[in-house]
Amino acid sequence: MVGLLEDVDHHCTSWFKDDGDVILFLGLNKEEIGGSEYLKVIHDLEKGMPPAMDLTLEKAVQDSCLEGIQKGLIKSAHDCSEGGLAVALSECCFTGGGDRIGAKIDIPLDIRKDALLFGETQSRIVVTMAEGNLSEFNKIAAKYMAPVAVIGRVGGERLVINGLIDISVSEMEKAWSEAIPRRLGQ
Repeated sequence: MVGLLEDVDHHCTSWFKDDGDVILFLGLNKEEIGGSEYLKVIHDLEKGMPPAMDLTLEKAVQDSCLEGIQKGLIKSAHDCSEGGLAVALSECCFTGGGDRIGAKIDIPLDIRKDALLFGETQSRIVVTMAEGNLSEFNKIAAKYMAPVAVIGRVGGERLVINGLIDISVSEMEKAWSEAIPRRLGQ
């Protein structure tokens, strides 16, 4: 993907920044696991309908995120794509090159657990911000009609998701950084 960053002061990275920040989810979770990494890696299946694309929802989510970044409300933003929500949240914990920081996530289980964690539904972004910015950001999301929900808080040394996942940040980072050499048998 290529884009134009008109003002370098409005850049945003994907990793968590500060203990206590709220974690928001922009978009919708659906039971869409067709063609996903989850099916391929866990079940050795390459089949199923890929996630549907709703361009209206995509624009609403992207516009909300962009305006939140431009107004200095959003500290981090990470898309939920390959690997799904659990992978995106994991990467937010350690990919910054600085401090490693965990999170506690609590999302309503209104879809299957595997689809919630590893589904690759389109038009989803995880963002963080100081709690004091939440009200203003909710107004932005409402303006664009983007679904938004608070799903957790940044902090600690573990990533905990609905009691389904509970793992240390250092353990996740090690698995992530050693994945290619392990796959190549090194």
